[in-house]
Amino acid sequence: MPRPPGVNEPNTLNGIPGVFEGLRPRLMGVAYGLLGSVAEAEDVVQEAWIRLQRTETGEIEDLTGWLITTTSRIAIDVLRSARKRREEYVGPWLPEPVETSPDPADRVSLSDSLSWAMLVVLETLTPAERAAFVLHDVFDLSFDEIGATLGRTPVACRKLASRARQHVESRKPRFEVDVEEHQEVVDAFADATESGDLESLVGLLDPGAVLTADGGGIVRVGKGIQGGEKIATYLSGFGRDPARAIRVSAVNNNPALVIFQDGRILGVAALGISQGRVATIDFVANPHKLSEVRPTPDP
Repeated sequence: MPRPPGVNEPNTLNGIPGVFEGLRPRLMGVAYGLLGSVAEAEDVVQEAWIRLQRTETGEIEDLTGWLITTTSRIAIDVLRSARKRREEYVGPWLPEPVETSPDPADRVSLSDSLSWAMLVVLETLTPAERAAFVLHDVFDLSFDEIGATLGRTPVACRKLASRARQHVESRKPRFEVDVEEHQEVVDAFADATESGDLESLVGLLDPGAVLTADGGGIVRVGKGIQGGEKIATYLSGFGRDPARAIRVSAVNNNPALVIFQDGRILGVAALGISQGRVATIDFVANPHKLSEVRPTPDP
């Protein structure tokens, strides 16, 4: 079959496919940070590879920089069009959870900065603000590089990143939670939920806690719930069904609950902790968003 016009033959790329595959997890991380969607990030990285094949590679001085810039540009275009699609999404739109591990073979190289809470806040930024912030503060690109990506001056990009940074800071919890405390609260919450212990659930939930559920119109998840006691009452019924199970795992670099029914994954619950209590529960049940979560209940 003839190759598409302008696409290099494999043997003319001089080892570049291997370099690209080595960079793929990082490129996936950049695209995922900009989009919050693994599926969209995969499409973006594949498009970057196609564009590389159609480029005279001998003229590229910095292949890594070229790939990051190209991936970023494609992702930003996707992000701009995705905003309208997300406005039409059935129910709340939450990012796709990524189960994280120290394994360098992971498909997505996830920066420690891209916690679940950070991704949720990033959804409130404009595409340009998000791009400037993620590329500079998370992936350490210069404002000159970001300016070339966004088609704006470095000064304008610096202002975008500053505005985004202020917004992110204003949405952070007043009190930082250390890793051990976060893990302890999540473990206790998992035990209380799995056993249906209403009293423990009430004690673990902040009185003003909010539960947000994303089923994407595919899975019935009901409306969100506000108030710790209401959420506790709702969750206390979980333990009455012996076919349900919970696995605590690292998701987007923080402990979260992976929930199962009859051995099949139901969804992921990311918990926001404030002053030792669960303040937010983001439950992702849309099956199209669970591809990066191990689908078995075994630890």
